[in-house]
Amino acid sequence: MVSVLERDSELRTRAWAAAASVVDPEIPVLTIADLGVLREVVLDGDQVEVKITPTYSGCPAMNMIALEIELALERAGFRHPKVRTVLSPAWTTDWMSEDGRQKLRAYGIAPPQASSSRRALFGAQAVACPQCGSENTELLSEFGSTSCKALWRCKSCREPFDYFKCH
Repeated sequence: MVSVLERDSELRTRAWAAAASVVDPEIPVLTIADLGVLREVVLDGDQVEVKITPTYSGCPAMNMIALEIELALERAGFRHPKVRTVLSPAWTTDWMSEDGRQKLRAYGIAPPQASSSRRALFGAQAVACPQCGSENTELLSEFGSTSCKALWRCKSCREPFDYFKCH
């Protein structure tokens, strides 16, 4: 006989896994768990609620992410799941997993520097090129292909690349 606590733990684990499988539509090599956007899964009986925090206030990908979470949960057997956006505390790049940082680098995007401080608000100190690893790089634009990235260029291999901004 399965206890209520064991059943709830199994349901929560299954719901977390379903939600965590959702990828970021702007950077499809990352899941929302890699990004740290997936914050919490709450069960109330058979009802599941997933809490997410956007990387940026007004991030255009959040509506798509919420819809994909609902679909993933429904495919996993959860009826009428709810997704709630939580703005506080604000998301930080420190919530990104190490696996997510490595996936970004392999995809050609320089990952944010770990353990960012208030100095990160004034730009990255040295950003390594995700193609060749050189730190001989320069900022071209504070804005890259999406609002969460800046455009950089490597002076060694001459390749442009996006840098996932710290905050």
